[in-house]
Amino acid sequence: MVIIINKRLLNNIYREVKKSKEIVIARHIGPDPDAVASTIALRDSIRITFPQKKVYAVGATVSRFKAYGSLDHPNFNNLNNPLLIVLDVPNMHRIDGIDDLAYSKIIKIDHHPKEDINAYLDWTDTAKSSASQMVCELILNTKLKMNKKIAENLFLGIVSDSERFSLKNTTYETFDTVKELLRVSKIDFVPLYDILYNRPFSEHKFIAYITNNLTIDQNKFGYIIIKDDVLKEYNVDSATPSNLINNYHFINDLLVWAFVTEDIKNDIYKVSIRSRGPIINNIASKYNGGGHKFASGAKPKTMEEVNNLLNDLSKACLEYENKDI
Repeated sequence: MVIIINKRLLNNIYREVKKSKEIVIARHIGPDPDAVASTIALRDSIRITFPQKKVYAVGATVSRFKAYGSLDHPNFNNLNNPLLIVLDVPNMHRIDGIDDLAYSKIIKIDHHPKEDINAYLDWTDTAKSSASQMVCELILNTKLKMNKKIAENLFLGIVSDSERFSLKNTTYETFDTVKELLRVSKIDFVPLYDILYNRPFSEHKFIAYITNNLTIDQNKFGYIIIKDDVLKEYNVDSATPSNLINNYHFINDLLVWAFVTEDIKNDIYKVSIRSRGPIINNIASKYNGGGHKFASGAKPKTMEEVNNLLNDLSKACLEYENKDI
C-alpha cells in the first residue's frame, strides 16, 4: 500500500464526502492537465462510490483537454449549500467556476504553498508531485472506488505535473503511488502519453517560433512576449504557451524563463514562469499570480506591469548567480 504520512486526515476527508449529499469540485483558472485530470477523477470516483450523490466538476471547458472527460455546468440555485472541494489551487481568487456558489464548507487538496484559502479540512503538501498524486492517494487509502478511466486520468495528471518524473517535486512517494495505481488498475499506460504529447504540426512550428524569438539576457533570464496576431498566425490559443514552457527546462543558458501571452479576450497578459534555481513564486504573487517555488504564473494587466515583472525575474537570476560570490 502507498506510504501515507497523514492517514487520519484522509479518513476525515472521506467521512466528509460520505455524509455530504451535494459536492462541487473546482480547480484553478487557466487549468493544466493535472488540474483537469484530478478534478474529473475525484468527481467520477465519488460518483461511482456514492451513486445517489450530486457531484459536479466545474470550471471553464478547455478543448485540448476533452480526452479527460466532460465538465459540469450545474445551476447553483438548485443546490443547497454543497460541500466545496478545491484542488490544485491555493488562492480564493484563482478558483474557477464558483461565482455565486453558496457552499457549506471547503476541503482543500493542494501541492502549492498555502495562501488565503481557509478550509475546514486542508490537505496541503508541497512535497507531492501533483494534485493527481494526492487524489490517487486519497482513493487508494479510503473506500473510494476507481475504474479504468479514473486511473488513466490520475496517471496523466501525475506524469504531466512531474514532467515525466523529471522535476524536483518527484519523490519516492510519487513512484510508490504510481506503482500502486498501476498494480490496482492494470491500465495500459504507454498509449496515454499520446494524449499529453501528440501535437499538430502548426504547434510544432509555433515551438520553433518561440525558440527563434526567445530573448536571453546576461543574467540567464529568458523571455518572449507573444502577441495575439502571432497566436492567430500559428492557429494556437492563449493557453498553448503555458503548455509548452516545460520544453525549455534543460537549456544551459537559462536559469529562469517566462512566456508572456497577450489575452485580448480578457484584457490581460498571461505569464508562465519556470526556474532552475531562483525562487519565483514570491515574485509572481506581486503580479496577480503565484504557484510553486520553481513553477509559477501571473496575470499582469498592463504592459508596464509586464516589464516590471520581467525586470524582477532578471534581478532574481542575478542575485542567485551572485549568492555564493
